[in-house]
Amino acid sequence: MAQFPTDPAQINAWAKNTLGEHLGIEITAVGERTITGRMPVDHRTHQPMGLLHGGASVALAETLGSIGATLQVDIRKKACVGLEINANHLKGVKSGYVVGHATALHVGRSTQVWEIRITHEETGALVCISRITMAVVDLPSAAQPQA
Repeated sequence: MAQFPTDPAQINAWAKNTLGEHLGIEITAVGERTITGRMPVDHRTHQPMGLLHGGASVALAETLGSIGATLQVDIRKKACVGLEINANHLKGVKSGYVVGHATALHVGRSTQVWEIRITHEETGALVCISRITMAVVDLPSAAQPQA
């Protein structure tokens, strides 16, 4: 695992002024190749029929996959960016919280693949299953002249 803070409170501080903060996403647990977070199902995450918006589920999935991937690299040299994401929405939710649990399926030098299972916090029902492929890219060197 990368050598920088993996405490959920410190990771949540990174979300200041981001989509994650706006949607109320919070990281609740971090493991070696796993990360868990939750998101409220309320006016911020509803679609017009009063159900959890599929795009909000995908935002939760991408947030967890991106942070999980970042925790696997040396952030002084590498960055992780989303390459592809898919999601199957399996059950509607009207209220409460959904919990996303992301697990690394593949952690390579140039790509990572993460599976994210989103469940309803109260019932445990599977709401969405998603998979994200992350590209691991080199950060530009500060020593290189800018064109």
